[in-house]
Order: sequence, then C-alpha cells, then structure tokens
Amino acid sequence: MNTGQIVEQLVDWLREYVYGAGCRGVVFGLSGGLDSAVVAALAVRAFGDDALGIIMPCYSDPTDAEHATLCAETFGLSVITVDLNQAFDTVCQTLSVTADTPPVVVANIKPRLRMLTLNYYAALRQALVIGGTNRSEWVTGYFTKHGDSGVDLMPIGPLVKRQVRELAAHLGVPQVIIDKAPSAGLWQGQTDEGEMGITYDQLDDYILTGQADAQVKAIVDSLHQRSEHKRRPAPMPELNL
Repeated sequence: MNTGQIVEQLVDWLREYVYGAGCRGVVFGLSGGLDSAVVAALAVRAFGDDALGIIMPCYSDPTDAEHATLCAETFGLSVITVDLNQAFDTVCQTLSVTADTPPVVVANIKPRLRMLTLNYYAALRQALVIGGTNRSEWVTGYFTKHGDSGVDLMPIGPLVKRQVRELAAHLGVPQVIIDKAPSAGLWQGQTDEGEMGITYDQLDDYILTGQADAQVKAIVDSLHQRSEHKRRPAPMPELNL
C-alpha cells in the first residue's frame, strides 16, 4: 500500500466532501485509540483549525484521555473535553437500568451519548461529523448502531485494521497508541479481539484474500450476517398508493 498516496487521496476527498456540503470543517471523537488518531491526523491536514477533536470520557479508563491529549498535542489539533459521566447516570436512571439489564445494552448508551455530543458541536460549527470505523469493523458489525456509526462520513472505511496501522505510522501517530490493544472502551478490560473471538490479523486476511480456516470463516460470516441491518438505511415498505 502506498501510504503517502492514500493520505493525499483521503485529504482531497475530505475537503471535496465537506466543502461540497457547504460546511467549513469537521468534528470527531478523540478516544485515544488508533482509528481516531488517524482520523485526527487526516482532519488536521485537511482543515487545520477547522478540525475539532472532542474527548468524551464516560466512566472511561483515564489512559484513554491521556492518549487522546497526546494525539492532539502531536498534531496541533484543537480539542475540547466533554465529561459524559453525569449524562450517562441520568440516562440510566431515566431508563430504569438495573443490575439485571444486559451489560452490552447499558454499554451502548455511551457511544450514543458521544454521537449526540458530536452532532451538537458539528451543528454549532457548521461542520460535519467524521467517524473512525474501519473496514474490519464495518464487515463484522463491530460498531454501535446509531452510535459510532451515526456520522456524516467515514474516511478510513475502505481500510482494514492493519492498513490503518500502516497509515498511522506514516502520519506520525505516537507509537504508544499504535501498539495498544484495540478497544471500544465500553467496560474495564474490554478488547475488540476478545469480544470478536478472533484476531484482527485473522479477520483482515479473510477480508483481503477470502481465505481463512474454518473456525475464523464461520465467526466472520456469522458476525457479518447478524449485523447486516446495521449497514443498511432504515427500510421502507413499497406501497400501492
């Protein structure tokens, strides 16, 4: 992969899409993870001061905010912090969340609160919201419907995780972020690979080559099939009116 050429293509695409929509910049979540760091680097190259990263702790690992701040300092990114702890507590109380509520249902409140926050600031700034979902996550449905998928554009959507990592190295993402275990940060100790039951290398190989052992193929095919509704717009019936 020619990383330099890919960066140029993505920066040009971002500018064309955003300015074509009559907007002047972008807003995105800065999680401290690999994908958001790559998005940050691309956004700054494309829009400079009109790129805004938002750090949104929600009972998160403090290291995530530290890595997000490091990323912002590395790229000279404008950033604000919006603490969502109280908002999360209020929503849980309003919805009568209990200890018996399935953990994943509760955890998915967090990315939906973050998306509400991003869209609010985007509207204030006449900006669009960039998402950090990559191809590996898109294929398996490893994102929250109406959460981290509720964005205006996904610049790294064509790239599998290993390609995002290559791009990160080229862009100068801090090594500590490149090396950390991928995690959505939904609960303490949660990792992407632990949840999926396969490694990103296995997943990426299957996506790129169509080849995998039977167990990996079965897991990926099942994840893809069960998450198909996430990748489609809300269906409408065809009526004879």
